[in-house]
Amino acid sequence: MKSTYRGRSGRTGPRRCTGIAGVVAAVAALAAVTSPPTARADELAYLVNVTVRPGYNFPNADEALRYGRFVCDKVAQGRAYTDVVAETKHDLRTADEYQAAYLINQAVNELCPAQIWQLRNSAAPYRPNEVP
Repeated sequence: MKSTYRGRSGRTGPRRCTGIAGVVAAVAALAAVTSPPTARADELAYLVNVTVRPGYNFPNADEALRYGRFVCDKVAQGRAYTDVVAETKHDLRTADEYQAAYLINQAVNELCPAQIWQLRNSAAPYRPNEVP
């Protein structure tokens, strides 16, 4: 014989959430479905992308991570992309804007993905210098 739940009202079937508890449960379920996923740092991906690629010459992984987080801090502070590129070129001792931009993008994408929109907004008016 099949067992059926009987609530206080004598009804059969599953119990319904009513009142405030039902509203809270519905809001929590909606928030879980509609909230954006949390961006997480991926240190390994950053290290692979900036230590395997020639030209950065970080002495070790810790120094590469330190510099990447330094870039993230600049972006989080709302620094202009042109300034971040210029400072990165200076720090890397290179005139290659692509090399600087690549490192900045890797740092933000892999170490501080929550700052991607800040970086994009700052970089929107940016135009790289033309090489003669």
